[in-house]
Amino acid sequence: MGILVKYFGNRKIALFILLVAFVAFGNGLCDAVLSNYYKEVYFVDAIQRAFIEFPRELPGMLCVVVIALLSFLGDMRIALIAQVLASIGLLILGIFTPSFTIMLIFLFIYSLGMHLFMPLSDSIGMSLAEPEHVGKRVGQYGSTKTAFTFVSGLVAFIGFRMNWLSFQSDIKWVFLLACIAFVGATIVAYHLLQETKGTLKSSTKKKFSFVLRKEYKLYYILTILNGVQKQIAYVFGSWVVIDLLAKGADTMSLLIILAGFLGMFFFRYVGKWIDTKGIRFMMYLDALSFIFVYSLYGFVVWSISDNWFPDAKWAALVVYTLFVLDRLSMQVGIIKSVYLRSVAVQPEDVTGALSTGLSLDHLVSIVAAQISGFIWVQFGPQWVFFFAAFLSLGNLYVASLVPKEQKA
Repeated sequence: MGILVKYFGNRKIALFILLVAFVAFGNGLCDAVLSNYYKEVYFVDAIQRAFIEFPRELPGMLCVVVIALLSFLGDMRIALIAQVLASIGLLILGIFTPSFTIMLIFLFIYSLGMHLFMPLSDSIGMSLAEPEHVGKRVGQYGSTKTAFTFVSGLVAFIGFRMNWLSFQSDIKWVFLLACIAFVGATIVAYHLLQETKGTLKSSTKKKFSFVLRKEYKLYYILTILNGVQKQIAYVFGSWVVIDLLAKGADTMSLLIILAGFLGMFFFRYVGKWIDTKGIRFMMYLDALSFIFVYSLYGFVVWSISDNWFPDAKWAALVVYTLFVLDRLSMQVGIIKSVYLRSVAVQPEDVTGALSTGLSLDHLVSIVAAQISGFIWVQFGPQWVFFFAAFLSLGNLYVASLVPKEQKA
């Protein structure tokens, strides 16, 4: 711990970095294999895969309500509860192979913990950051997250490739490893709670609920668009690899490894660009990256599903490349939270607005999953990605409305 404190120059930030590391490792293990888990254990199709997103994303939609009900506890205590919930959900999924319905219940519990921490992580992280180095700290948080996502992907890849981990065994060890990571996160969150008592502006026990100020309208538009883009990236981008290319958990893990490795370096540049180039530039970068990636995704998936080029291995390589680029472009999305902080009327609004945005994001995600699943089956998988590319024009429009002088 002393090494972390010396490197980051601040004990609270060092503890927060450690918390982010544990959470990223646990979430990374699950992110790398959950779609394969659904396919190999429950034999789901595209429609069922879309349905699973309802209980998995519902906690995100309910996030603002849950945080509002628990707001008397303060941000750090809620963050601590979030790690406990994630641990419980993964413990049951690891020890047992429950029926499909029971699996969805404990997936919901894990997801509730994961989603509760999302807005709190941004709020706590930015509150701990020095005012003149917000971008730098955001870059460090993001680099840590992607580094441990990389490590988790490496663990999953080696484990499944060497048959140390398997979905055919009674105990799903990959979920137990993730559970251990969240137990570690729980311990760190407790220590950070002790360190930050009464010092975080966002940890006020002032009760909040939906924050719908007009000053935050662009932030909410971006979060709604992100709900669709994220759903297509994480669900249907993965489903192209698993269903159309028929690849297993080891391939998915390898892609996560590559995205995480590149992300460790890329996120540091994102943080620097936020400080040096400003919010407007980053929003344009965010929008254009989505339009490019999803448009190309659509054409490549079209070529695969309609068998334009039989036995064309290049199509799979392009899909893998786009998968990684999509994960990297998602990192630029941190600009939404930085933008919100820059326009916040009062510091106490940040957590409430972030949780409100997360709820809107996930409400759209749930609807987008069902619509995308229907489009996939009825019209072809390529149209799911063309749909996302079209909506990304909205990101471009929002970027054009942000003042050039807007600073982080």
